Amino acid sequence: MSAHRKARLLVAAASLLGRLPWPWLYRLGDAVAALWRWRDARESRVARRNLELAFPALDAPARDALHRRVLRTTARQALETLKLWTRPPADNLGRLLRERHGEALYDAALAAGRGVIVAAPHFGNWELLNQWLASRGPIAIVYRPPESATGDAFLQRVRGLDNVRQVRAEGAAVRQLWKTLKDGGAVGILPDQQPKAGDGEFAPFFGVQALTMTLLSRLAERTGAPVLLAWCERLGDGPGFALHVEPAPAAIAGPDLRAAVACLSGEVERIARRDPAQYQWTYKRYTLRPPDSGETSPYA
Repeated sequence: MSAHRKARLLVAAASLLGRLPWPWLYRLGDAVAALWRWRDARESRVARRNLELAFPALDAPARDALHRRVLRTTARQALETLKLWTRPPADNLGRLLRERHGEALYDAALAAGRGVIVAAPHFGNWELLNQWLASRGPIAIVYRPPESATGDAFLQRVRGLDNVRQVRAEGAAVRQLWKTLKDGGAVGILPDQQPKAGDGEFAPFFGVQALTMTLLSRLAERTGAPVLLAWCERLGDGPGFALHVEPAPAAIAGPDLRAAVACLSGEVERIARRDPAQYQWTYKRYTLRPPDSGETSPYA
């Protein structure tokens, strides 16, 4: 069976799951989170290790409570994303965006014609943010393709909105993004994905050195496009979010690349600290260690 045929079947399965009422979907997510903890699944182990690294001052009971919240939020986010992907974006935005902060800021930056770079950390629900960005006009979104051809075909289908162009995070991406910005378009980047060795600079993230992308800062410095920070933050315990769009500090686009990357990492941390349970701690953020540090991956 071809990857595209398998992807169509996955979309159909996601559509069925997405028909569940929100309370049922969230209860299912809570059951998934409990299963992760009971089986000590990869998600549970990685989140626990990240929290040990990022919050060393927390005592064991407090860290365990945060670990439970992280897994619960992560499982819910995964299932609600399937619902978002298989429902009309206009309905999602109308029903779920309870607050909108900085919407005019994005529209003004886009209208200025200098291009705009959106830095969107893995916080809250970034897929809902993608749908909001697409509602304002065309945008090129950088993504790291899954190893599976079926997984990649699935993402192309569910994220393939009318105004979204998905750009693979590979060598040719820089040229495509450069052209988009020079033409006055918008580019969306998840700035807290660990790049390949040699494609980033180490910067502190929750007090631990983390290899951080230089792509965003280099694009901003060389094109002059403004950088905006954006995220959709979960409100309460139900299906509701607040959109936030803020101007990034000028240092993110500064000529000193190390300082620019440190500023970017600091801004991601600032957003994540708003509610640490909403950040994607199930991702191995600290795998690569600084050269000559003698450190090994903390996940080994």
